[in-house]
Amino acid sequence: MKRREFIVSSCTACLSMTGLAALTGCRSTQFISGRLNTDGMYIDMDDFKVKDKGQTGYHAYVVVRNEELKFPICVYRFSDTEYAAIWMQCAHQGAELQAAGTHLHCPAHGSEYDNKGRVTNGPAERDLRTFPVTVNNNQLFIDLRKK
Repeated sequence: MKRREFIVSSCTACLSMTGLAALTGCRSTQFISGRLNTDGMYIDMDDFKVKDKGQTGYHAYVVVRNEELKFPICVYRFSDTEYAAIWMQCAHQGAELQAAGTHLHCPAHGSEYDNKGRVTNGPAERDLRTFPVTVNNNQLFIDLRKK
């Protein structure tokens, strides 16, 4: 195989794998709309459920978007009773964050946060804004009032 053919075939293979990984990543993120009231937002706990081959599993997180909010909220599920709700605005310069597994990433400057909103990699120096989450029957209430 000539050098040029090798480079073309290698690049094609890499791009194919990258594209597949991107599609898989998009598919695993669950986007939902929360129901706002004067004090906060409600979401259904069933939004975390994933059914696969007759088995029920759970998304590690869901991203809640609502047209009334400037930024989405990422809600991480740790157990049936423990959740973390995190404002997806970077504490460094205000860019919208991206959820990726157990962390949030800023595409603008590379800051990273864990699934509790704590800075794990700068340039951000402060943790993210978080909201209290209350479990009530089959719903989560995210309290959006100021701390």
